[in-house]
Amino acid sequence: MSKRRRLISVFVTLGVKAILCLVCLSTVTFALVTYTTPVAVTSTQQLTRGATSVSLNFYVNEVNQTRYLPGGFSEPTLSTSDTDTYAFKVVTDGNKVCAVKINLDSAINSSQFSNFIVYAKSSTGGTWSDETLYAASSGGTTKSYINGLVSEDAVYIHQDQSTTKYYEIKIVYSYDLVAEASQIGIVLRYTPLPQDSFT
Repeated sequence: MSKRRRLISVFVTLGVKAILCLVCLSTVTFALVTYTTPVAVTSTQQLTRGATSVSLNFYVNEVNQTRYLPGGFSEPTLSTSDTDTYAFKVVTDGNKVCAVKINLDSAINSSQFSNFIVYAKSSTGGTWSDETLYAASSGGTTKSYINGLVSEDAVYIHQDQSTTKYYEIKIVYSYDLVAEASQIGIVLRYTPLPQDSFT
């Protein structure tokens, strides 16, 4: 047998073996048994917004005045069935606590206001009371308020498992640095942050 024929024979033999290996691997692969489990995911929303927009009147040269969101000049009487009587509510279940970050979209114009302080109050269905605010979503360091004149200042509410609370916003401000009235845009942001526990 010539050298060339031997080489061809070796290549053919190797090719046949390679094909047989691929067929065997394919057979093993196709023979594997698989199992599937359908997963149903339930989307759970802990925070529900109450009043969606509020109109406030600020008067030139007001000093240390108070406004409520919602409510305006006077603190609203909470009616749990009326979304216009609270800013937002949080309902937690037995699995997760909820922190809520509260902040302004942008800092208040310090050429118009000498102070702009944002607080949060809460109720479980009765009277409003001052809510304890925190500096972080899980940490235990408290913080008194949002300074609206400082960019990106924020506070956090910590609400335990299996509770329902309603919240309102209280603003104390001094609109005393301008000589004429102007339209003022203020946007408050509420961000729910569900987590396992608070530290």
